Amino acid sequence: MPATPTINPMPYATMEDFCQVVDQDMNRLYLLAFLLTADRERAVRCFISGLEGLMKGPPVFMKWARSWTRRAIIQQAVRTISPRPPEKHSFLDFNSGGKALAAVLELESFERFVYVLSILERYSDQDCSFLLGCSPRHVTAARIRALQHVRSTVVEEVS
Repeated sequence: MPATPTINPMPYATMEDFCQVVDQDMNRLYLLAFLLTADRERAVRCFISGLEGLMKGPPVFMKWARSWTRRAIIQQAVRTISPRPPEKHSFLDFNSGGKALAAVLELESFERFVYVLSILERYSDQDCSFLLGCSPRHVTAARIRALQHVRSTVVEEVS
C-alpha cells in the first residue's frame, strides 16, 4: 500500500510569494518606509534592505507573508533611524502649516515611528515597544504627543 503524501496545512512563503506581496503592495510599503524615515533616499534604501532581509530571514508561513514584509521594512527603518524616546517627557512645541502628511514627517523620529506603527499600521503598544526597544509607557506618551501635533496641524489648516 503506497504512503499517502503529507499535506502541510500552513505552507511556507516562497520568494515568489513575497514578490507577489511586494508587487501588490509596493506603494503602501514604500509609503511606510518614507513615513518612518522622513527621507526619500533613506526610504528607498530601507525598502530595498527590508526586502533583502526577507530573502535571508527565517521561513515564514504563507498567511504571514504580507505582515512579515511590512515588519521587515519596519525593522530596517528602526535600524536606520534608531528612534528613541526623548530624555524629557515634555510636550514638543510644533509650528506647522502643512498637510497631515507633512505633520507626520515633522514629528521627531520616535514620535513618527510610534504614530506610523500604532495608528497607521495598528500595532499594539506591546508590539511597538518590542520593535522600538522601549517601554509601552514611552509608546503611549509618544502617541499622545504625535496625535496632538497632527490634530493641531490639521485643525490649523482647516481654520
